Amino acid sequence: MKYSEAGKIGVLFVCMGNICRSPTADAVFNYHVKSAGLEHLFHIDSAGTHAYHIGEPPDRRSQRAALKRGYNMQDLRARRVIQEDFSRFQYILAMDHHNLEGLQQNCPPQYVSRLGLLLQYSDQWKTHQEVPDPYYGGSHGFERVLDLVENASQGLLRHILRSINT
Repeated sequence: MKYSEAGKIGVLFVCMGNICRSPTADAVFNYHVKSAGLEHLFHIDSAGTHAYHIGEPPDRRSQRAALKRGYNMQDLRARRVIQEDFSRFQYILAMDHHNLEGLQQNCPPQYVSRLGLLLQYSDQWKTHQEVPDPYYGGSHGFERVLDLVENASQGLLRHILRSINT
């Protein structure tokens, strides 16, 4: 296992605008890492494939749904994926195929193996490959995102810890 900055394992969550799904994944994964007392091992971030919301906080509906479950996203700010992210992060996980394709088009060949979908780490949602974008829907969409992301985040953490210990 290679480490990113300061010897930490880099995990980057990616959606389109970086205001709903990827900051939710960032907050949820951070929560699980901190709960396990492992924050010293990780560098966790989120970004978008588009520059629609750079510098903005996560969508209020995402924040509200996350806070109900104990996840705080108020300090996160949207940013766009940059070229250096491909070398800085060992796990670059898109929320859907469309954003994964965008990452694949811009990723240097030596880092393509770092790209994937977050839900590949879910053990509960095997029939789902994508975290749906809740932006244009009601509050139930944000709850659904949390359900999917919570399970996949736990699976991702288990996967990373197994890879460290082998």
